[in-house]
Formats: sequence, structure tokens, C-alpha cells
Amino acid sequence: MPELQALEKVVIRFAGDSGDGMQLTGDRFSLSSAVFGNDLVTVPDYPAEIRAPAGSLAGVSAFQIHISDHDILTPGDSPNVLVAMNPAALRANLADMAAGSTLIVNADAFVDRNLAKAGYDSNPLTDGALAGFTVYEVPMTSLTLEAAKASGAKSRESERAKNFFALGLLSWMYSRPTEVTLQWIEQRFGAKPEVAQANTLAFKAGYNFGETAELVGGPFEVKPTAFKPGTYATISGNTALAWGIVAAGQLAQLPVFLASYPITPASDILHELSRRQNFGVRTMQAEDEIAAAGAALGASFGGHLGVTTTSGPGLDLKAETIGLAISLELPLLIIDVQRGGPSTGLPTKTEQSDLLTAMFGRHGEAPLPIVACKTPGHCFHAAIEAVRLALKYRTPVILLSDGYLANSAEPWLLPDIAGLPDISVPFASPPGDGAAAFLPYARDPNTLARPWAIPGTPGLEHRIGGLEKADGTGDVSYDAANHELMVRTRAAKIAGIAADIPPLDVDDPDGDADLLVLGWGSTYGSIAAAVERLRRRGRKVAHAHVVHLNPFPSNLGEVVHRYPKVVIPEMNLGQLTKLVRAEFLVDARAVTKVQGQRFLFSEIESAVVAIMDATP
Repeated sequence: MPELQALEKVVIRFAGDSGDGMQLTGDRFSLSSAVFGNDLVTVPDYPAEIRAPAGSLAGVSAFQIHISDHDILTPGDSPNVLVAMNPAALRANLADMAAGSTLIVNADAFVDRNLAKAGYDSNPLTDGALAGFTVYEVPMTSLTLEAAKASGAKSRESERAKNFFALGLLSWMYSRPTEVTLQWIEQRFGAKPEVAQANTLAFKAGYNFGETAELVGGPFEVKPTAFKPGTYATISGNTALAWGIVAAGQLAQLPVFLASYPITPASDILHELSRRQNFGVRTMQAEDEIAAAGAALGASFGGHLGVTTTSGPGLDLKAETIGLAISLELPLLIIDVQRGGPSTGLPTKTEQSDLLTAMFGRHGEAPLPIVACKTPGHCFHAAIEAVRLALKYRTPVILLSDGYLANSAEPWLLPDIAGLPDISVPFASPPGDGAAAFLPYARDPNTLARPWAIPGTPGLEHRIGGLEKADGTGDVSYDAANHELMVRTRAAKIAGIAADIPPLDVDDPDGDADLLVLGWGSTYGSIAAAVERLRRRGRKVAHAHVVHLNPFPSNLGEVVHRYPKVVIPEMNLGQLTKLVRAEFLVDARAVTKVQGQRFLFSEIESAVVAIMDATP
């Protein structure tokens, strides 16, 4: 057997037809890497069309994983290895591959019919088009069918196991443990022994092919990362959000009620929470977005933690109910997993284009807190923080995630439960004998929050509805002065939250940076990686990331005025940039991308260099 070759890191992309199981293959490779002890970041790329024609460019599905022996922040810019299961997968992904990188192709799929579907006039395996790459042609389909003969599985079922052949081959190349995959196959397909056997034989055939054929590079070893001791899980952003909601319910000592209408890329939160009834979680799949928001708000009125999840189109539809929640001054969590828009837009792709909708997308003066997740693991803590603000200040809160965070994954250290905050709040108590009547819009002097009264409690009867309330009594009021008082009071309540959130943390080691890169949301990893590379080049660059987008951290104005140049990378046309420029009158410059794809750290690095070198 060849000697192991040590690598610090590697980026691998599996790509094939939407029916080739590339997401499953990448997920299994990720799990074995996590068990091995590597740090990792993953990102899937789903086809935009649900049932695109087989073998077409529109139907290509991909999964990228970056594994390393040290801490990493992104799934990598350009893959070192592309596993292409057919010509369309090769063509759709080749532009992302650097010269000299490795291509492992399923040679059996490169027949005339498939080449034509992918738009090739000739076979790239023979016409010299891939001369700049290291190419390994592996007959994966035929080898899989031969290996699976002993399983007794049908020909179609055996052929579908070729993704496990690819997984076995890559597991050998990168010295991945095999036991975890073999055990999973047995558990997943145990009800169909012949299918389990076919996948097992295909996996072993791929592994043995790498070991004996000596046709591919390797074996390589990416040693384990020196993680902080503890229990880890490989977690996606959507799963972390769901777990954060469960934890928030426990920390608040409240039952959780989630009402949601299925929508990409937020639906996984509903799926995950529907399995958590043992934690007092109740879920409802509503008939539409408006009904989901109304049901969640009704749950909050009844003393539950009301939550609704959606993406951009659903946030539009929920706007009136969110305005009602602001008027009623009840806690409500709205999770918006952003995607490309407007309208149906790019349902399976990512974007950060809902910030201004979250800020202003309601009629009237209707401010609310906005919190943004920055990594898959951070989604857990962001959910708890958003719930804390909603409960404490009796207000709806919008929590912004996006398609990249929702579906990407990373190792996550399970938190110490004892270290999580107590976010419970008291309900209103009935007035005692001889006490004044209950005032549903009386204010806590510190938070300006009104009492949270459980309906049906004797002595706490009060009126709710969308019409303006009278200060204190909550009676319907058309008085002009009262309306202005209530509008200003609600605004002051939200503005006052700035004193209850941490100041913005700035990563500026020497305190003399020439430029600040300010980010929010899922750009965190790419910005941090770009800043690290810039510093290695001798550039003086600072980095700050905003989690609380409304109200802003109290020191944000001082921070942005501290630096001669401020750059804000966003997957939109400059929405945070507009807010920062308007609020602080600083010449912040937007670096924008609206392609349905995450920022590469090289893109941010190049943009920052250009701005730093430009004449002031």
C-alpha cells in the first residue's frame, strides 16, 4: 500500500444528477470526517428545478465539504477534488476548479446521449479539454453493478448504489473510517436487506478499487483537529435554529407552539420541531403563511412561546399580522430563512435581501428588534437571544438566517446547559382586593413592556385588536395625542433594547487598522477568512460583525467613525450599507453579490485590496 501523504486540508465536491444521491454521499463523508476528528464546513447546492430532466445542467446537485486539521470558517472557495458522476456534473462545476486540481469522473456516463444533454459537442475526456487537470476515469456504474450482483437487488437498485462506490473510493483516498458508514447503511436500509447489501458491496468495492487499482491519487491523511474538549455534533443552521427554539422554551419555562407553512429553505425547522413533542413543543402546518402567523400570535396571547418560520415571500404575507403583534405588544418569534427574490425568485439559493423588509416592511411606525445568525452553530444561540428579547420586551422579533446557513454544517460544541440564560418572565397577577383595576398597557419603567396576561384569568380581562389602544387602559382610542404617545412609546421600547445588548466587538489586534470590514449574517466566515489572508499579506484590516441589526449596538457609530474606510460585503445591493450611511453619516462602501451564491473569501479579499489601494 502506498505511504500516507499528509495534508493540512482538502476541499471536495461531489456532483451528479439530482437522483444520484450526492447530498447523501456528502453527508456521509462529512459524518465520517467528524468522527475522525477533523474540523469541517459543508455546503450543499440544490438544483433550482425540482424535476429537471435527468442528465441536464439544470438537474445537477452538488455537495462541497472542507475538512482540515485546524480551525476553518468556510467550505472553501475552489475544490481540490471534483467527483463528477456524469457530463452535466462536470460541465456545471468545471469553472470552479483551479488548474491542476483533481477530477474523478464516472467514465461509464460519458456516452453520446449524456454528452449531448450536457451540451458537449465532443467528449471532454478525449478531446484535450481537461489537459490542465489531473483526471481519473473510473467506470463507477459498471463496477458497482458487478459488485452488487451478489446482493440479489434489482438492476436499477444496484445502479443507484454507485454513489456509495464513489463514497468508498473517496473514503480510501482520504483515510476516512469506514465503520460509521457501514453501520449507517445497515440501519438506513435494514428493512430492505438486498438494497442494504448492494450499497455495502458498492461501498467496499469503491474502497478496494482505490486500494488495489492504483489509478487514483492517495492515500492522503488530514489529521484530527485539536478541538476544545467536550461533546460535539455536526449541525446545520436549520437544525440549530430548531434546537435553539426548544432550548428557549425550556429556559423560559413556556410551552412552544410553532405554526408554519412549508417553504424552502425554512421547512426543515418545522420538520425537526415536529419530532420534539417530548419537550412540550407543538407544531401546526398551516394552510398558508397568514394563517401560520395568526396561529402563532394566538398562541402567544394564550401564554405560549409563539413561533412562525418562513422565507422572504412568506415574510411579505405575514406583515399585517406582525403589525398586529406590535400593536398588541405580545412576544412573537418570526424566523426568516432568506432566499433569492423577489417573488418566487431562486427558491433553493441563498441571499441576504430581506433586511430592509425586516426593518420597514410594515405600514405605520412599527419598529421591532432584528437579530441575525452568523454561523450554523450560532443559529442556536441567536434563537435564544431573539426569544429573550421577545419575551422581555413583549414584542415580535425577526430572526434572520439564509439558505447558506440553513443547509451548511459544522462541528458544534454542545453548550453547558447550566451556562444558558434564564429568560423566563412573569405573567401578570390578578389585582388583590381593594387594588386598582388591571391596566393592560401599564409599563414596566425599565423596559416599557406591558404586562403579559393569560386570557381567562379573573381580574385580568382586557381588550385586544388592531385598533389603537389608550395608554394604560388599553381601550380603543382615536385620540390624536394618545396615538402619538403610543407610537413614540413603542419606538422608545425598541430603541431602549440597545442598552440590553452587548457592544459591538471589533477584531483589530493592533488597534491601527486602515479599514474596517463590517458584516452581518452568513458573510461571517468568508469575511473572517479574507481578513486573515489580508493580514498575512501585511494589510491592516479590522473586522466587526453585527448580530443585533435593530437596534444597533450602542457603540456602532463610534466604531465606524474610527476607521478611514468602511467596507460592508452583503448578498444584496447594499442594504446594511444604506442603514449605516443614513444612521451614522459615514462613507461606508458596499461590496455586493446577488447570484444566489455565498461570498467567496477571495472575492472579499480582492474587493478590500482594491478599495485600500484606491485614492481616497
